[in-house]
Amino acid sequence: MSLDYTLTLASGATAAQIAARMPPEQPEWTPGTGSVLTADLYQTLGIDISLWADRHGYVDAMSDEGLFEWEPDPLVTVIFNLDGPIDREQAAANMIKIVHGLLESGPEDATLVINGDLLLVARFDGKIAKHNRERWWSAYPAADRVIPG
Repeated sequence: MSLDYTLTLASGATAAQIAARMPPEQPEWTPGTGSVLTADLYQTLGIDISLWADRHGYVDAMSDEGLFEWEPDPLVTVIFNLDGPIDREQAAANMIKIVHGLLESGPEDATLVINGDLLLVARFDGKIAKHNRERWWSAYPAADRVIPG
């Protein structure tokens, strides 16, 4: 079963500008339909990445406090698909390292949601909060060590 993680950044940046901030090394980006960029990192990191800039976004997911809703405008969406040959825990840690790098390299408000259902990370006004520690973070200790808090 594929796991999809959606990082939403409240940003007026282009997809290419956000892609340029991707750690650890700059992946080779393939243009998709419209302004979508994709990178196939299945063999090396166990993830596939797609990103695009948009307007009028909507995020809803279950947080520690109940239903979380947010409407960023404009936004950049980064989708991570973890369905590669790499161990799932290692792939999750690799994805979280990229998320952490993006959060460290810019000031945007942001959320990270798994399968459109669970809020894992929210950053607003520069403060990062982890959510669903028992349901997700405890199952991925290597990923849990990447983002403090």
